[in-house]
Amino acid sequence: MKLMDDRSWMYRDLPQELQMMDYCNGVQDFINFATSIPRNFTDGGIRCPCRKCKNLKFLHQDVVTMHLLTKGFMEDYLCWYAHRELFVPNESVEEQVVGSTSSVSNMHEVGNENINPYKNMVMDAMRMSEGNVRECPIVEEEPNADATRFFNLLKDSDEPLWDGCMNHIKLSAVAQVFTIKSNHGLSEAGYDKIIEWARSILPEGNRLKENFYAVKSMMKPLGLGYQKIDICPNFCMLYYLKNAEMTECMTCGHSRYKPRTGRGKTLVAYKKLRYFPITLRLQRLFMSPRTTEHMTWHQSHHAVDGVMVHPSDGEAWKHFNSVHPHFSAESRNVHLRLCTDEFNPLGSFAAPYSCWPVILTVYNFPPGMCMRPEFMFLSMVIPGPSSPGRNIDVCLRPLIDELMQWWSSEALSYDISRKQNFVIGAALMWTINDFLAYGMVSGWSTHGKLACPYCMENNKAFTLTNGGKASFFNCHRHFLSPNHRYRKNKNDFFIDRVEKDVAPPRLSGVELFDVVSEYGDIVFGLQSGKQKFPGFGLTHYWVKRSIFWELLYWKTNFLRHNLDVMHIEKNMFENIFNTVMDVKGKTKDNIKARLDVAMFCNRKNMELVCDGSQVAKPRTSFVLEKNAELLVYKWLKSPCFPDGHASNISRLVNTEECRLYGMKSHNCHVFMQTLIPLAFRDFLPKGIWDALTEISHFFRDICSSKLNVDHIERLETNIIETICKLEIIFPPSFFDSIEHLPVHLPFEVKVGGPVQYR
Repeated sequence: MKLMDDRSWMYRDLPQELQMMDYCNGVQDFINFATSIPRNFTDGGIRCPCRKCKNLKFLHQDVVTMHLLTKGFMEDYLCWYAHRELFVPNESVEEQVVGSTSSVSNMHEVGNENINPYKNMVMDAMRMSEGNVRECPIVEEEPNADATRFFNLLKDSDEPLWDGCMNHIKLSAVAQVFTIKSNHGLSEAGYDKIIEWARSILPEGNRLKENFYAVKSMMKPLGLGYQKIDICPNFCMLYYLKNAEMTECMTCGHSRYKPRTGRGKTLVAYKKLRYFPITLRLQRLFMSPRTTEHMTWHQSHHAVDGVMVHPSDGEAWKHFNSVHPHFSAESRNVHLRLCTDEFNPLGSFAAPYSCWPVILTVYNFPPGMCMRPEFMFLSMVIPGPSSPGRNIDVCLRPLIDELMQWWSSEALSYDISRKQNFVIGAALMWTINDFLAYGMVSGWSTHGKLACPYCMENNKAFTLTNGGKASFFNCHRHFLSPNHRYRKNKNDFFIDRVEKDVAPPRLSGVELFDVVSEYGDIVFGLQSGKQKFPGFGLTHYWVKRSIFWELLYWKTNFLRHNLDVMHIEKNMFENIFNTVMDVKGKTKDNIKARLDVAMFCNRKNMELVCDGSQVAKPRTSFVLEKNAELLVYKWLKSPCFPDGHASNISRLVNTEECRLYGMKSHNCHVFMQTLIPLAFRDFLPKGIWDALTEISHFFRDICSSKLNVDHIERLETNIIETICKLEIIFPPSFFDSIEHLPVHLPFEVKVGGPVQYR
């Protein structure tokens, strides 16, 4: 078998007979290759690269064969790097690898060498999975200074810990001891004592670094460091750049440092922001042969008209390229996504603590690589215990400054595949957050009647008289076509109200920038009080001018902030399930809801019935009877899903209390798209079941990994009618902002591409 032969047989679709013959022969070739290298064996087994095991388990070769025949290979495993195959791109072997041949014998020689996994750590520098990498090629252009330091560290990885050592190299020993220090919380003094003892028992002339300071100097070229930036405990300001020497907050006057205790001389800040610069990590993507060739996929792949499989197929990406041709001319420029969410590092049962990690994702890669954890870069950790709220802009300042530098001045990088230095740029395409964090990041408040960031002041939400909350009931008929029958319906929506208005316009980025530019700056800080711009709550919901507008290209983006589909789907599922199953304390159909129905709707069957001093709530057609509820909960104990598809939902069902406990977002995702039509099919009237099935299929279709633009446009029309059907069924209290947002999801999909990337 030639080195890196054509392996399309691993994934291509062929007629069944030919596919099985071709695939079985290929699997046997793989087994022969993997078992021919002794170092592939651990405890009598080899790594299994099937879709389930993903090279994480060592199994007997017969079991591996069976797994591959029944489950198939894991994604993107054309190069068998975990089985000690030399990485070679799809070019001639002789041109790419120094001293290599295409013979099987040479391939086995490579496999029998002392493979150095720490070289992979250096080459990737961002926690990529283990694998074998080729030797550094002969460069045609001298690497720049940063790249030279990086390759010098690579050379160090091949230096044995002492002359004649076969098990450890200098970098591997340092990395392992460094990991022990981190995992067990050793102090620097304790680390130095361990190293001093280890050096005393190692042979003379060993190359183990003598102390922690020397180790940090050795590891620094990796670019894995971070900056500690002091921040005011009230999120008023950062002690950063020109304010780095200040000792108290210039807004609230809070001291920067804690009072000294005892004789300690070290000043300890009340709160520290951890910032992880992204420049070196993005440059490393082009210094690794395993990633650099994929960094131009977004421009080189063949896109099918009307079909979207990647954000680069969406309108927003194409519009960005047309507006900024100087950026799109260099296919290696990096496209990024930002996301952040609240996180409690102490666990869900511990004391409340709000920590906010900020993560950047690289979009250049193909679909199989784009959302892997190794390409999601932690750029910042915003400390708690309180949430920064709208003051998150204060914390994002270092990241925005670095993004502005990447756009204006760019950075010199080295491309190992083309063997040349080049100037690289980066741009932030959009952000993705749940709906609460959406308001923090975008500057448009997501609470109350004007919560929708698309309809803005043009929506028709109102406050329920008895419920006291904002309702988006009857806010969707104006999206329908002018002659739709629901527009003239006076009985099933608001009493005697005909809808004649048209859908509100979606403002462009330039138009929004002109609007927010009219508002001044606010004083950040948790103690700065409520600051409202004129007209807040009446004509707008702007609480600040977001820091993202400082990016020169931000106003030209089609899509700046994404709605989180999983968050919307989870909340919508919970509202539907809790209302249909009449879950006490969580149903949207309560006494106050019935009082509001009598005020706004013509639904006599839902009005409260007074019997002397008691008030009864009649059962409606969308609420299951008690025996039907029990049957549904018992049925939920029985479904079985394929491995990895969903958690064991039966463990979350309490049939005695008739409730679900601990439903995570993915569980709700599976339930919404798969189980709702099945669970309620035999218990609800056909009209209600049809509406719930339509909303289930909507989320299923919109979450597809391969999207057809024509189908998305049909979804954009159909979802409006589906929401109107739900308005006919459920009371006004059911419709908060979450039930309204699905109307705008098809637009975001059409502009931004498949949901799983956003």
